[in-house]
Amino acid sequence: MLRHEFQPGRLVAGTVLVAAAVIYGGDAGGAWETPWFVVIPLVVGGLCLAGVTGAVTGQVRRRRGRTDLGGGEAPDG
Repeated sequence: MLRHEFQPGRLVAGTVLVAAAVIYGGDAGGAWETPWFVVIPLVVGGLCLAGVTGAVTGQVRRRRGRTDLGGGEAPDG
């Protein structure tokens, strides 16, 4: 099985959207009453947080890539 790169921004976005689905699912199932406007700030805020998380992750990975290449050691091979 191929391993893939961990992407925390997608994890945050998926978690927020699953939470929104659970909120609407509970409302549809009759477990509780949810006003229609409650989920909008949750989704918008979660997507903004996911974007910031993805941007920070990209910056960290770029910075680590530069320091790993500039270490002064000769590559093997």
